Amino acid sequence: MGKSAVDVALAFVNRINHHDVAGLVALMAEDHRFVDGLGQEVRGREKMEKGWIGYFAWFPDYSLEVDETLSNRTVVALFGTAQGTYSVQGNLVPENHWKIPAAWKAVVRGGHVSEWRVYADNEPVWKIMGVKRY
Repeated sequence: MGKSAVDVALAFVNRINHHDVAGLVALMAEDHRFVDGLGQEVRGREKMEKGWIGYFAWFPDYSLEVDETLSNRTVVALFGTAQGTYSVQGNLVPENHWKIPAAWKAVVRGGHVSEWRVYADNEPVWKIMGVKRY
């Protein structure tokens, strides 16, 4: 018997927390779709592989903490927090650390994550990064 959608989604979180890009790619469906908190989409494993590599370079200690999960067979909702420290020239300074409430939606198909959607207010992260949102 295959893994449940919750098992697959939690394995995906585990790969994120270990910064295991190859493991993330292995868990993604070929037509994987990532949607960020602003609704911006990235499609395909190859693009997301590059995206995760870049994200982990920005936030070398990035991690997710899942407090609760809900599932409707192939759709999993996860609730918790995301945190990390924005790296400036390889340095992690305490004032660049952030922690925000977050939720994620994983759509699982055939043992792979076909969609990973993030729900979070990234304003505190952008502020640390010096990004102005209008």
